Amino acid sequence: MPGPTLQTDALVLARHPPAESFQTLTVFCAAHGALTVLQRVPKKPSPAHLPLDLFDEAALTLESSAAGGPWFVREARLLARSDGIGRDYETLRHASALATLVVRNPVAAESRPRVAALLREAFAAFATAAPPEPIYFKSLWRFARDEGHPLRQQWLPSLSAAHRAEAEHLLRTPLTRLAAEKTAAAHAETLARRLETYLEGYTEIHIG
Repeated sequence: MPGPTLQTDALVLARHPPAESFQTLTVFCAAHGALTVLQRVPKKPSPAHLPLDLFDEAALTLESSAAGGPWFVREARLLARSDGIGRDYETLRHASALATLVVRNPVAAESRPRVAALLREAFAAFATAAPPEPIYFKSLWRFARDEGHPLRQQWLPSLSAAHRAEAEHLLRTPLTRLAAEKTAAAHAETLARRLETYLEGYTEIHIG
């Protein structure tokens, strides 16, 4: 008897070392959250084979040999590929940090659509020429806020007046405008580190 199948749109958050003839991936989808899937690596190049890469969004048909067993990719159709993320180390580092954040922290069913939307928007932004630091800071804030943590009530008031003003400016200013500000990247990097420290110390969110 054939095992269960699943059709879903998912974003690739991690690629693990291949084992034998399979590439192991961690993907995230709005309906099911984080899933570990295995994609067969063909022995010979095939135009019908779509090798999934980090930060790809793809429509997947998954199948399993038995209920509760591993999911295998039967079909994959690319929906979006964020090629620009690999243009430099800092962009790749920040995009990978966001992906790792979601992999490491279980997301409740009611929050999964919001997290999928956050990942989709953030990866698209990382793929542009915008500085990665504000994208990561805004994404980290949004993830923690949507998980119900009192950032405005607790974290922001804990900052100095200068840092609080910088944080408010970064959060309310569109990325297109921040890209033209020389100090935005440095301020965002500092504030992201402070927010990570707060989340590690006062919430159940795990960083990196």
